[in-house]
Amino acid sequence: MGPDVAKDKHDCFITNSDGEVLFKPFTISNNREGFENLFQRIESVSDDFTKVKVGLEATGHYSYNLLGFLLDKGLTTYVINPLHTNLYRKSLSLRKTKTDKVDSRTIATMMMSDMNLKSYSDTSYHNEELKSLTRYRFDKVKERAKLKSSVSRLVCILFPELEKLVPTLHMASVYALLFEFPSADAVANSHLTRLSNLLAESSKGRYGKDTAVMFREAARSSIGSHMPAKSLELKHTIKLIHELDAEIEEIENEIKSIMDEIHSPILTIPGISYRMGAMIIAEIGDFSRFDSPDKILAYAGMSPSTYQSGQLDNCYSHMEKRGSRYLRYALYNATKYVCHWDESFAVYLAKKRAEGKHYNVALSHATKKLVRTIYAMEKSGQPYQSAS
Repeated sequence: MGPDVAKDKHDCFITNSDGEVLFKPFTISNNREGFENLFQRIESVSDDFTKVKVGLEATGHYSYNLLGFLLDKGLTTYVINPLHTNLYRKSLSLRKTKTDKVDSRTIATMMMSDMNLKSYSDTSYHNEELKSLTRYRFDKVKERAKLKSSVSRLVCILFPELEKLVPTLHMASVYALLFEFPSADAVANSHLTRLSNLLAESSKGRYGKDTAVMFREAARSSIGSHMPAKSLELKHTIKLIHELDAEIEEIENEIKSIMDEIHSPILTIPGISYRMGAMIIAEIGDFSRFDSPDKILAYAGMSPSTYQSGQLDNCYSHMEKRGSRYLRYALYNATKYVCHWDESFAVYLAKKRAEGKHYNVALSHATKKLVRTIYAMEKSGQPYQSAS
């Protein structure tokens, strides 16, 4: 059986293993009534659900609710890449025919073929929760980074000297200062006692009166502009960053809760935090879907062919802009930390660099090594053991 999934409706087609059409192409609405209608038709032609196969095209969030409904009913369900459906349809006919009803028939035919399809497990379905959280966090962190860039830009206008007086603008004490005194003029005219107390409280005692005096003196000779509109923008930007901090912390708590239940051995690798580990696990999903580590690299858009550029002089490695950008991001960043914290990976990276490879090319080799390690660990369930 093969529904073709869309936003408001799903086109379905039901056949048996002999190719006999049990229900010609029909349409159900994307709601509870439509789902129940589909299930009733399935029930009417089979009383043994273990023999029923349902195929859905991977159409993002449009298929998610129907997928959950089918899994809850105990039906073996397959999620198929639309590219595979398209290629299979073309292999059946040279005519350029593509309609939703044709696609539903194609999906059903694929279910009856000898294609090596793997069913979508209940675990895979619930893994979507972790994927949603890690992608949501990724977007929130990206949003926060943009706001931090805005803070830097605004401080450059309002109080440019401040940046040279602190390790970084993006720390609690500096944000507290700028939220209450969002310009050089405001700092210059501040009461010393108030300024000292504010810094001491927000820095947990690290900064006090001496720092307050230094800030105020710098503010009094500042070239910063007096622009109330920019000062207001700075205050609002800092407020938004604080709100994002709280949201990201809440998301991370949910991610950690799921990771604590999963007990993935990936977290035993030095340098992989539960945040990065969660993104890798969520994006890869069911490791049994991949026949080899190279298939995971290809899925991330970091296939082995991309490493050949390292043999060329003065050549930057070309990273393919396809596959899961989230997995690519997670693997790339995880590799950097693993190479820092684990001796065997550090030695391997140094070896590739000694061969004359650019840092990014050498790191891509280390990423390949990391994926192979993760793949073996997830297959065996064993914790990490350094080769050094």
